[in-house]
Amino acid sequence: MSRRFVVGLTAVAITATAIPAAADRAGSAFPSAAFPLGGTGTTLKTQRAIAPGVSLFSVTHGKPTQGWTVSLLMPNGHDNGTLATAQAKAAEAEAAGFTPSVLKIVQPAAADAPAVERYMVRIGLWTLKQRAEADKLVKELKEAGIRAKADYLGDDGDQTTGPWAMRVVMVDPKVFRGSYRTSVGVSVAKRETTSSISKKTKAIAGVNGGFFNIHTAKALQGDPVGVSVVGGRLLSEGVPGRSGLVITGRKARITELRTLVTALSSDGARIEVKGVNRAAGAEDLVLYTEEFGAKTAADGGAEIVVDAQGRIVRARAAGGVVPRGHYVLHGTGTMAEWLYEHAWETWTMRISTRVIDLRTGRAIPLTPETYVMGGGVGLLRNGRVRISAAADGHASVNMMLRRHPRTLVGVDRSGGLILVTVDGRNPGVSVGASMVEAAQIMRWLGAKQAINFDGGGSSAMVVRHKVVNRPSDGRERTVGDALFITP
Repeated sequence: MSRRFVVGLTAVAITATAIPAAADRAGSAFPSAAFPLGGTGTTLKTQRAIAPGVSLFSVTHGKPTQGWTVSLLMPNGHDNGTLATAQAKAAEAEAAGFTPSVLKIVQPAAADAPAVERYMVRIGLWTLKQRAEADKLVKELKEAGIRAKADYLGDDGDQTTGPWAMRVVMVDPKVFRGSYRTSVGVSVAKRETTSSISKKTKAIAGVNGGFFNIHTAKALQGDPVGVSVVGGRLLSEGVPGRSGLVITGRKARITELRTLVTALSSDGARIEVKGVNRAAGAEDLVLYTEEFGAKTAADGGAEIVVDAQGRIVRARAAGGVVPRGHYVLHGTGTMAEWLYEHAWETWTMRISTRVIDLRTGRAIPLTPETYVMGGGVGLLRNGRVRISAAADGHASVNMMLRRHPRTLVGVDRSGGLILVTVDGRNPGVSVGASMVEAAQIMRWLGAKQAINFDGGGSSAMVVRHKVVNRPSDGRERTVGDALFITP
């Protein structure tokens, strides 16, 4: 068949812009400085009080000036690769009768990861209203045996005019008399919407929380990827060195954390427990609390059921419920053998759980007022940009450079909490933010400490249990946990 030739894009480097100084403001007030992204233009802002000391702002800035292109997929399914891989893909497209261009992109440097050069292959350029033309070319490429996708240029990390649509909740600690808390909803294992969890906590406002485990059994996907403490109880182990939000009452701070869980038998044997409320692997020892909300796996391992006084009330084959007021210690492989040897019925098994602040080296007191949410990416530290992409598992082109919906949390110099959702994946309406741009936004809003939580289709802000942003899935996604402002 005949193929239509299209004009290739000019090869330019996509890089991140420099981050300006923080907005100069006092207390927990909205900044008067210009919006930090997209150049000059009018920033529209509305404000309403939702509780004493708690305000909701709706912010829009910029206008759409970008359109569509087509990106070729590399052999690994990604849209970027090495120069040699990109050149080979471009040659393949050219041999099939198309006119490709090779584009260099730069994954920005993080505090713990260097900048990385990558390359893309693109064909064509159309206006915002010509999405159908890009889709048509994708179909033609598929017929030629070349995988590709339509790409909106506003999703790139290059310069853009936006637009942006954001929701911001600011808490004035001098006026607000409530508290902050996190919640996993009805259980750790089950995913729920942020609005559903909000109703259970009777919250004033809130946002979705950290990343959750989509790579486990469907019934367990609510498991937070990172530390979770709710009301002083450790419900998920931490990934050592990852950033987290630590809350005590209405005080919040962001730091790097690790957890340490140990089991001590009445015969003096001590062992480290590797996981909390997650699926067990081979040669694994996992603690299940009553908040788990699912049966433990019948995986051939061994378990003990322990009451609130630390007495082993039952030793059993793996697989069963966690009784209310009890916990279960589950072992596989050599860890099952350890339980057979050191965990007999009527003996005791003491569990020690510690969450350690790696900045101070001290354990965080786990009181009923203590809440910890992990699984995020650090953005600001002491008012300076410090993106901990590698330690937090997000040193990639997709997470660092590309624009996505974002959920951001910060603490300003007066101790006020700042909650932000940046809508995205909505061409012509809101482009989202890269990780670097997320840091810019939080610095502009006056945050001295800031963290990036789960974004994409998970990004949701609720006020009085109703979603006030525009989730990119078209509806609210179920998530693992959420952060709330409560009366």
